[in-house]
Amino acid sequence: MKEAQPPSLFNSEVASDKTAQSKPHYHGHRERLRQKFLETSGTGLADYEVLELLLCGFLPRRDVKPLAKALIDRFGGLSGIFAATPKALQAVDGVGETLSVYLKAVYELHVRTSKELVGKRQSLSSWSAVLEYVKLRLQHRDTEFFHVLFLDRKNGLMADEEMGKGTVDHAPVYPREIAKRALELSASSIILVHNHPSGDPTPSRADISMTREIIDVMDSLEITVHDHLIVGRQGITSMKAAGLI
Repeated sequence: MKEAQPPSLFNSEVASDKTAQSKPHYHGHRERLRQKFLETSGTGLADYEVLELLLCGFLPRRDVKPLAKALIDRFGGLSGIFAATPKALQAVDGVGETLSVYLKAVYELHVRTSKELVGKRQSLSSWSAVLEYVKLRLQHRDTEFFHVLFLDRKNGLMADEEMGKGTVDHAPVYPREIAKRALELSASSIILVHNHPSGDPTPSRADISMTREIIDVMDSLEITVHDHLIVGRQGITSMKAAGLI
């Protein structure tokens, strides 16, 4: 009987090379990203690299760097990606229905976390949290929405409700409906918020006129209108800070 020969060093090296070649090139890249994230608490990664890490969990068997960069190019940044509609996300090659839902779930978690932070504090004493929250909600909407933040006697957030939805440049608002809802909630004050899909948060004459009409109705009920915030991709305008109310 012929004795079995031990594998040669050459054969071992070939086997090792084949094993290494069988692993997709992006496996090592993902591990380096994870380590870099842990070492820097995320601050050492570019936006597309953070997005890569997230996509890795949803797409474990493909190189997601090209997709991460394509999403950022298409929507202009991370905030635009997460605020995009599922339909818009699915228009990007490589994004299916499941991934679009996952990305929207991440966005919804962010919005709810932001709202939770506002709700646990006195809204007017954490103004930066209010601004961050309304920016998340409305900055990238392509249709105009009108929201009202209803506050209690301690200026804590009781509710954020959509009170008007319209076209790209107009959302119908009815002051008496806002007043009725404020009374139902026993709100002591409100903050008006709406977005400009054009991106420019400069108040229009119609915005100013409508705001003053709402203030007149609320004054008769002894409900304070603290501010009217206009949200656009270029920033947020406070009508109170601008001296318009």
